[in-house]
Amino acid sequence: MEKTVLVTGSTGFIGRRLVSALTGEGVRVRCLVRKQSGSRGPEESVTGDLLLPLTLPPVFEGIDTAYYLVHSMAGGRSGFEERERTAARNFCQAASTAGVRRVIYLGGLGETGDGLSEHLKSRLEVGDILRAAPFQTTFLRAAVIFGAGGASFEMIRSLVEHLPLMITPRWVSTRCQPIAVNDVINYLVGCLHDERTAGRVFDIGGPDILTYRQMMERFAGIEGRRLFIIQVPVLTPKLSAYWVALITPIKPSISMPLIEGLANEVICRENSIRELLPIRLTPYDEAVRTALAEEKVNIQS
Repeated sequence: MEKTVLVTGSTGFIGRRLVSALTGEGVRVRCLVRKQSGSRGPEESVTGDLLLPLTLPPVFEGIDTAYYLVHSMAGGRSGFEERERTAARNFCQAASTAGVRRVIYLGGLGETGDGLSEHLKSRLEVGDILRAAPFQTTFLRAAVIFGAGGASFEMIRSLVEHLPLMITPRWVSTRCQPIAVNDVINYLVGCLHDERTAGRVFDIGGPDILTYRQMMERFAGIEGRRLFIIQVPVLTPKLSAYWVALITPIKPSISMPLIEGLANEVICRENSIRELLPIRLTPYDEAVRTALAEEKVNIQS
């Protein structure tokens, strides 16, 4: 509890929630930010950029454990794999020089092979880079993370609310194992406190295995909406990414790689983390209701 923990990606969907959870437990947290904001919390903020290695030595000074939550999709499609690669390597160099003991990385769940999307390939490559470094890396391979403010939630909500009749490609029949964002946070915090997770790779997912069609239909049912889905064989994930980008508020640089990855089945192939960290996993319908309620509170505030 007295050691300092670094959170990269601290202003993102996962990072903000993780920082709140850690500081709530009395953990001393340092956040890596590209520029300082006016708001201040119990955490320490240090300016730096993983793509600018000369800015990193002060960031890692005195750090015991670091969370790696960054991704480069928001910077645009062109060259995002190289940005991901460079950021991970700069992180490893700075962390190793500073003597960081542990790293906890949240990446994507996906099978290896030629059919893997560019986004999932890049997430796996980052995991390989981190695991090759001298510190111990815990690699959490997450399926679809569902929660208010997240890309998956925003995409499904926009499709359900704006397209009561959908003509969809084959990927709507792809199975996945969505996990509630609060469960992801519990795993991330739990890994910090449980040294048995150090140096290991874990698949994390929720209790339900659903197709994307089932996810949309159940979302519509919870909102009291009628939804009609017509599946056709001619739309590829890349083509459907373009019309999804028109319907949803998510930036195309983020939505398109996600859509292209929907052809890949993302299901936990091992569940060993449940034995080490036996948290209660949130069912999908409950995760939807929680996200909708949280979104309503955010709008009112």
